[in-house]
Amino acid sequence: MLNFCSLYSGSTGNSLFIESNNSKILIDSGVSVKKIVTALSSINVDISQIDAILVTHEHSDHVQSLGTLSKKYNIPVYANKKTWEAMPKQKEKIDVICQKVFNNNEKFEIEDLEIKSFSTPHDAADSCGFTICSDDTKISIATDLGHITTNIIDALQNSKFLLLESNYDPEVLKCCSYPYLLKSRILGPNGHLSNSLAGKTIAHLITSGLQTVMLGHLSKENNFPELAYNTVLEELALNNYTTKNINVSVASRFGPTNLIQVS
Repeated sequence: MLNFCSLYSGSTGNSLFIESNNSKILIDSGVSVKKIVTALSSINVDISQIDAILVTHEHSDHVQSLGTLSKKYNIPVYANKKTWEAMPKQKEKIDVICQKVFNNNEKFEIEDLEIKSFSTPHDAADSCGFTICSDDTKISIATDLGHITTNIIDALQNSKFLLLESNYDPEVLKCCSYPYLLKSRILGPNGHLSNSLAGKTIAHLITSGLQTVMLGHLSKENNFPELAYNTVLEELALNNYTTKNINVSVASRFGPTNLIQVS
C-alpha cells in the first residue's frame, strides 16, 4: 500500500508526498520550507519523518527550498548527476553525506520503496519522472513533458496511480500575454504537456491497470482546473471511457490535496 498527497502542484511551485509502511519521501521542493512543513502537518506528518527528497529537475519551481530544507532537517537528497551540476546554489547548502546520485532508468531503494527514474523531454539538464513501487503497488509521477515518448509510456505501464502533467490549453496559450518565444517553448518538444495530450495518455494507460489519475503542474496563466478536467474527460470519452473506468482529479496549486490511498 502507498499513500500520496500533492502538497503543491502548478507552474508556481511543486512538492509531492509519498508514504509506504516504512518510509516517507518528498518529490521536489519548489515552495518555501514553511509551506512544505505546514502542508505536511495538515496531513499529520512531521518534517522530521521525511526520509528523502527526490528531484525531477533543477528549475526553481521544483527546487526553491531544496538546500535549506535538506540542511535544516538533515534530509538526504536524490538527483541524477547532471541535475546536481545544474543547481550549484542548492547543492552547496546540502551536506555531502546527504547528496545521493542515481542514474536514470536504473532502480534504487529507499527503505521499502523501489524507485526508478525515467527521462523526460524538457528544457532542463536531465529532467526525469519517477515510478515508485512497494509490494505490488506502483505509482508514477510524470510532469514537465514536452511530449510523450515510448520510453515514458513503457515506464508508466501497470501504474495504479499517476500524477500527470496537464499544463496548458493551446487556445488559452495562444491568447495569453506571453511573448512569442515563451509560447514557442511551452508548445515545443521540450516544453509542457497539453490537456488533450494528457487525456490521450491516460486513455492509453487504462488498459494496463491505471485506476486513479491526478492532473498536475497546471499553468497559472494558460489553464484552469475545470478546463483541464473536462478536456481530459472528453479525450477519455473518445476512447469509450468514463469516470466509471478511472478516477480523475486535479491537484491544487494552493495547498495539499486529500491523502490518496493506493493499493
